[in-house]
Amino acid sequence: TTRTAFRFLPTEVVSLDPDFDGTEDLLPVVDRDVACVVVQYPDVFGRLRDLSGLAARCREAGVLLVVAVTEIVALGLLRPPGEMGADVVAAEGASLGSPLNFGGPYVGLFACRQDHLRQMPGRLVGETTDADGRRGWVLTLVAREQHIRREKATSNICTNSGLCALAFTIHLALLGERGFARLAEINHANAVRLAGKLGGVRGIEPPDGGFFNEFTVRLPCAAAEVVDRLAAKRVLAGVPASRLYPECDAARRLLILAVTETNSEDDMDALCAALAEALR
Repeated sequence: TTRTAFRFLPTEVVSLDPDFDGTEDLLPVVDRDVACVVVQYPDVFGRLRDLSGLAARCREAGVLLVVAVTEIVALGLLRPPGEMGADVVAAEGASLGSPLNFGGPYVGLFACRQDHLRQMPGRLVGETTDADGRRGWVLTLVAREQHIRREKATSNICTNSGLCALAFTIHLALLGERGFARLAEINHANAVRLAGKLGGVRGIEPPDGGFFNEFTVRLPCAAAEVVDRLAAKRVLAGVPASRLYPECDAARRLLILAVTETNSEDDMDALCAALAEALR
Protein backbone atom coordinates (compact mmCIF):
# COMPACT_ATOMS: atom_id res chain seq x y z
CA THR A 1 0.00 0.00 0.00
CA THR A 2 2.80 2.42 0.87
CA ARG A 3 4.64 1.71 -2.37
CA THR A 4 1.44 2.24 -4.34
CA ALA A 5 0.80 5.59 -2.66
CA PHE A 6 4.32 6.82 -3.48
CA ARG A 7 4.74 5.28 -6.93
CA PHE A 8 4.54 8.63 -8.80
CA LEU A 9 6.53 10.67 -6.26
CA PRO A 10 10.31 11.09 -6.06
CA THR A 11 10.34 9.21 -2.74
CA GLU A 12 12.18 5.98 -2.01
CA VAL A 13 10.36 3.42 0.15
CA VAL A 14 12.81 1.16 1.99
CA SER A 15 11.51 -2.03 3.65
CA LEU A 16 13.94 -3.74 5.98
CA ASP A 17 14.17 -7.51 6.18
CA PRO A 18 11.87 -9.14 8.75
CA ASP A 19 13.42 -9.43 12.21
CA PHE A 20 12.79 -13.04 13.23
CA ASP A 21 15.09 -13.02 16.27
CA GLY A 22 14.18 -9.67 17.85
CA THR A 23 17.68 -8.22 17.44
CA GLU A 24 16.92 -5.50 14.89
CA ASP A 25 18.46 -2.06 15.58
CA LEU A 26 16.92 0.79 13.61
CA LEU A 27 19.04 3.58 15.11
CA PRO A 28 21.90 3.32 12.56
CA VAL A 29 19.54 3.71 9.58
CA VAL A 30 17.92 6.93 10.88
CA ASP A 31 19.63 10.00 9.43
CA ARG A 32 18.63 13.34 7.89
CA ASP A 33 17.97 11.75 4.49
CA VAL A 34 15.04 9.83 6.02
CA ALA A 35 11.58 11.44 6.03
CA CYS A 36 9.88 9.07 8.42
CA VAL A 37 10.24 5.70 10.10
CA VAL A 38 7.21 3.38 10.34
CA VAL A 39 7.18 0.59 12.91
CA GLN A 40 4.50 -1.79 14.20
CA TYR A 41 3.71 -2.13 17.92
CA PRO A 42 3.48 -4.94 18.92
CA ASP A 43 5.39 -6.12 15.85
CA VAL A 44 4.17 -8.70 13.32
CA PHE A 45 5.60 -11.53 15.43
CA GLY A 46 3.90 -10.21 18.56
CA ARG A 47 7.02 -8.86 20.26
CA LEU A 48 6.98 -5.74 22.42
CA ARG A 49 9.66 -3.08 22.27
CA ASP A 50 10.42 0.18 24.02
CA LEU A 51 10.36 2.77 21.23
CA SER A 52 11.72 5.64 23.36
CA GLY A 53 15.28 5.30 22.05
CA LEU A 54 14.11 5.21 18.44
CA ALA A 55 11.85 8.24 19.03
CA ALA A 56 14.75 10.21 20.53
CA ARG A 57 16.97 9.35 17.55
CA CYS A 58 14.20 10.41 15.14
CA ARG A 59 13.83 13.77 16.92
CA GLU A 60 17.58 14.37 16.67
CA ALA A 61 17.53 13.70 12.93
CA GLY A 62 14.29 15.60 12.26
CA VAL A 63 12.49 12.41 11.25
CA LEU A 64 8.85 11.57 11.89
CA LEU A 65 8.17 8.39 13.86
CA VAL A 66 4.95 6.68 12.74
CA VAL A 67 3.70 3.77 14.87
CA ALA A 68 1.11 1.28 13.60
CA VAL A 69 -1.00 -0.54 16.21
CA THR A 70 -2.93 -3.39 14.62
CA GLU A 71 -4.67 -4.53 17.84
CA ILE A 72 -6.27 -1.64 19.70
CA VAL A 73 -7.01 -3.78 22.77
CA ALA A 74 -3.24 -3.85 23.42
CA LEU A 75 -3.37 -0.19 24.43
CA GLY A 76 -5.55 -1.13 27.40
CA LEU A 77 -2.44 -2.63 28.98
CA LEU A 78 0.67 -1.45 27.13
CA ARG A 79 2.46 1.87 27.27
CA PRO A 80 0.95 4.04 24.50
CA PRO A 81 3.22 5.05 21.59
CA GLY A 82 2.63 8.75 22.27
CA GLU A 83 4.26 8.42 25.68
CA MET A 84 7.31 6.90 24.00
CA GLY A 85 7.62 9.83 21.59
CA ALA A 86 5.69 8.80 18.47
CA ASP A 87 4.66 11.67 16.18
CA VAL A 88 1.85 9.82 14.39
CA VAL A 89 -0.10 6.74 15.45
CA ALA A 90 -2.27 4.77 13.03
CA ALA A 91 -4.33 1.99 14.57
CA GLU A 92 -7.12 -0.44 13.82
CA GLY A 93 -10.12 -0.94 16.11
CA ALA A 94 -12.08 -3.67 14.33
CA SER A 95 -11.80 -5.97 17.35
CA LEU A 96 -14.17 -3.66 19.23
CA GLY A 97 -17.58 -3.74 17.61
CA SER A 98 -16.70 -4.32 13.96
CA PRO A 99 -15.94 -7.98 13.28
CA LEU A 100 -14.41 -8.69 9.89
CA ASN A 101 -16.63 -10.18 7.20
CA PHE A 102 -14.69 -11.52 4.21
CA GLY A 103 -11.93 -8.92 4.72
CA GLY A 104 -13.75 -5.90 6.13
CA PRO A 105 -14.96 -3.43 7.17
CA TYR A 106 -12.24 -1.69 9.14
CA VAL A 107 -12.54 1.20 11.58
CA GLY A 108 -9.24 3.07 11.26
CA LEU A 109 -7.88 5.19 14.11
CA PHE A 110 -5.46 8.09 13.68
CA ALA A 111 -3.69 10.42 16.11
CA CYS A 112 -0.85 12.90 15.86
CA ARG A 113 0.93 15.58 17.81
CA GLN A 114 -0.39 19.14 17.85
CA ASP A 115 2.35 20.26 15.43
CA HIS A 116 0.89 18.09 12.66
CA LEU A 117 -2.78 18.77 13.33
CA ARG A 118 -3.42 20.72 10.12
CA GLN A 119 -1.97 17.97 7.96
CA MET A 120 -4.44 15.40 9.31
CA PRO A 121 -6.97 14.02 6.83
CA GLY A 122 -10.67 14.22 7.61
CA ARG A 123 -12.43 16.41 10.12
CA LEU A 124 -11.79 17.12 13.79
CA VAL A 125 -14.87 17.27 16.01
CA GLY A 126 -14.62 19.05 19.36
CA GLU A 127 -16.81 19.23 22.46
CA THR A 128 -18.50 22.52 23.31
CA THR A 129 -21.61 23.95 25.01
CA ASP A 130 -24.53 25.71 23.38
CA ALA A 131 -26.18 28.98 24.46
CA ASP A 132 -28.14 27.10 27.13
CA GLY A 133 -25.06 25.41 28.57
CA ARG A 134 -25.84 22.00 27.12
CA ARG A 135 -23.03 19.80 25.86
CA GLY A 136 -22.71 19.66 22.10
CA TRP A 137 -20.30 18.85 19.28
CA VAL A 138 -18.91 21.03 16.53
CA LEU A 139 -16.50 20.73 13.61
CA THR A 140 -13.41 22.27 15.18
CA LEU A 141 -11.20 21.88 12.15
CA VAL A 142 -12.03 20.84 8.60
CA ALA A 143 -9.91 21.26 5.48
CA ARG A 144 -11.79 23.55 3.06
CA GLU A 145 -10.01 21.84 0.18
CA GLN A 146 -12.49 18.99 0.64
CA HIS A 147 -15.24 21.35 -0.49
CA ILE A 148 -13.72 23.88 -2.89
CA ARG A 149 -10.33 22.54 -4.04
CA ARG A 150 -10.85 18.84 -4.39
CA GLU A 151 -7.52 18.15 -6.11
CA LYS A 152 -5.77 19.18 -2.87
CA ALA A 153 -8.06 17.24 -0.54
CA THR A 154 -6.44 14.94 2.03
CA SER A 155 -9.41 12.61 2.43
CA ASN A 156 -12.74 11.62 0.98
CA ILE A 157 -15.21 10.14 3.45
CA CYS A 158 -18.09 8.61 1.50
CA THR A 159 -18.49 5.04 2.80
CA ASN A 160 -20.10 3.41 5.82
CA SER A 161 -17.23 4.63 8.01
CA GLY A 162 -19.71 6.41 10.26
CA LEU A 163 -21.47 3.14 11.07
CA CYS A 164 -18.16 1.44 11.92
CA ALA A 165 -17.16 4.36 14.13
CA LEU A 166 -20.53 4.25 15.92
CA ALA A 167 -20.26 0.51 16.63
CA PHE A 168 -16.71 0.97 17.92
CA THR A 169 -17.74 3.88 20.14
CA ILE A 170 -20.69 1.99 21.64
CA HIS A 171 -18.52 -1.05 22.38
CA LEU A 172 -15.84 1.11 24.00
CA ALA A 173 -18.42 3.05 26.03
CA LEU A 174 -19.97 -0.18 27.32
CA LEU A 175 -16.54 -1.42 28.42
CA GLY A 176 -15.49 1.82 30.06
CA GLU A 177 -11.91 2.57 31.05
CA ARG A 178 -11.70 -0.21 33.65
CA GLY A 179 -13.43 -2.72 31.39
CA PHE A 180 -11.06 -1.91 28.53
CA ALA A 181 -8.03 -2.48 30.77
CA ARG A 182 -9.59 -5.69 32.10
CA LEU A 183 -10.20 -6.93 28.56
CA ALA A 184 -6.53 -6.35 27.75
CA GLU A 185 -5.49 -8.22 30.90
CA ILE A 186 -7.64 -11.22 29.93
CA ASN A 187 -6.16 -11.28 26.42
CA HIS A 188 -2.61 -11.22 27.75
CA ALA A 189 -3.28 -13.79 30.49
CA ASN A 190 -4.80 -16.20 27.97
CA ALA A 191 -1.84 -15.75 25.63
CA VAL A 192 0.64 -16.42 28.44
CA ARG A 193 -1.35 -19.52 29.40
CA LEU A 194 -1.28 -20.89 25.86
CA ALA A 195 2.43 -20.12 25.44
CA GLY A 196 3.10 -22.07 28.62
CA LYS A 197 1.05 -25.04 27.40
CA LEU A 198 2.82 -25.05 24.03
CA GLY A 199 6.17 -25.01 25.80
CA GLY A 200 5.25 -28.45 27.11
CA VAL A 201 4.68 -29.88 23.63
CA ARG A 202 7.72 -31.76 22.39
CA GLY A 203 9.44 -30.03 19.49
CA ILE A 204 7.89 -26.57 20.01
CA GLU A 205 10.14 -23.69 21.06
CA PRO A 206 8.02 -21.16 23.00
CA PRO A 207 8.51 -17.41 22.53
CA ASP A 208 11.22 -15.55 24.42
CA GLY A 209 10.61 -11.95 25.40
CA GLY A 210 7.47 -9.96 26.00
CA PHE A 211 4.25 -10.17 23.99
CA PHE A 212 0.61 -9.12 24.32
CA ASN A 213 -1.94 -11.58 22.90
CA GLU A 214 0.01 -12.63 19.82
CA PHE A 215 3.28 -14.54 19.79
CA THR A 216 5.48 -16.71 17.56
CA VAL A 217 6.73 -20.24 18.23
CA ARG A 218 9.27 -22.31 16.32
CA LEU A 219 8.34 -25.80 15.10
CA PRO A 220 10.71 -28.65 14.20
CA CYS A 221 9.29 -28.73 10.64
CA ALA A 222 7.59 -26.48 8.10
CA ALA A 223 4.78 -24.60 9.84
CA ALA A 224 2.69 -24.31 6.67
CA GLU A 225 2.50 -28.09 6.31
CA VAL A 226 1.38 -28.49 9.92
CA VAL A 227 -1.27 -25.78 9.55
CA ASP A 228 -2.62 -27.40 6.37
CA ARG A 229 -2.80 -30.84 8.01
CA LEU A 230 -4.69 -29.47 11.00
CA ALA A 231 -7.00 -27.37 8.82
CA ALA A 232 -8.08 -30.62 7.14
CA LYS A 233 -9.13 -31.76 10.63
CA ARG A 234 -11.02 -28.48 11.22
CA VAL A 235 -8.39 -27.09 13.57
CA LEU A 236 -7.17 -23.53 12.93
CA ALA A 237 -3.59 -23.66 14.16
CA GLY A 238 -2.36 -20.12 13.48
CA VAL A 239 -0.56 -18.39 10.60
CA PRO A 240 2.75 -19.72 9.26
CA ALA A 241 5.27 -16.89 8.95
CA SER A 242 6.19 -18.24 5.51
CA ARG A 243 2.76 -17.08 4.31
CA LEU A 244 3.83 -13.50 5.08
CA TYR A 245 7.45 -13.92 3.98
CA PRO A 246 7.53 -16.73 1.39
CA GLU A 247 10.99 -15.73 0.18
CA CYS A 248 12.63 -16.06 3.63
CA ASP A 249 13.85 -19.51 4.57
CA ALA A 250 14.15 -18.42 8.22
CA ALA A 251 10.36 -18.01 8.35
CA ARG A 252 9.66 -21.59 7.30
CA ARG A 253 9.38 -23.09 10.79
CA LEU A 254 7.74 -20.11 12.52
CA LEU A 255 4.09 -20.20 13.54
CA ILE A 256 2.23 -17.05 14.66
CA LEU A 257 -0.60 -17.53 17.14
CA ALA A 258 -3.12 -15.14 18.69
CA VAL A 259 -5.33 -15.52 21.76
CA THR A 260 -8.28 -13.34 22.78
CA GLU A 261 -10.96 -13.30 25.45
CA THR A 262 -13.05 -15.59 23.22
CA ASN A 263 -10.66 -18.55 23.59
CA SER A 264 -11.37 -21.01 26.40
CA GLU A 265 -9.11 -23.43 28.27
CA ASP A 266 -10.62 -26.24 26.23
CA ASP A 267 -9.70 -24.44 23.02
CA MET A 268 -6.08 -24.18 24.14
CA ASP A 269 -5.90 -27.82 25.21
CA ALA A 270 -7.42 -28.93 21.90
CA LEU A 271 -4.84 -26.90 19.94
CA CYS A 272 -1.94 -28.27 21.97
CA ALA A 273 -3.18 -31.84 21.54
CA ALA A 274 -3.62 -31.37 17.79
CA LEU A 275 -0.15 -29.85 17.40
CA ALA A 276 1.42 -32.61 19.48
CA GLU A 277 -0.21 -35.24 17.29
CA ALA A 278 0.80 -33.47 14.07
CA LEU A 279 4.43 -33.20 15.20
CA ARG A 280 4.84 -36.86 16.18
